[in-house]
Amino acid sequence: MAKPIEISKIRIYQDQPPNRRAYIGNFEEPFHYGIHGGVKDFYKKEPETEYPSTLDHIVASAAG
Repeated sequence: MAKPIEISKIRIYQDQPPNRRAYIGNFEEPFHYGIHGGVKDFYKKEPETEYPSTLDHIVASAAG
């Protein structure tokens, strides 16, 4: 079996729900996740600050 070429090192912190911060690898600045648009409408929430959802991140990575 081949050795892995990358092992993700990720720390996630829950801020004021639904907002979260993810520290990924050696990046110093966190990635911010939350809700916006149709997602906030679906959950009937009005966040103080809108951030991309984790679903946005998955779609963007698959498209790239």
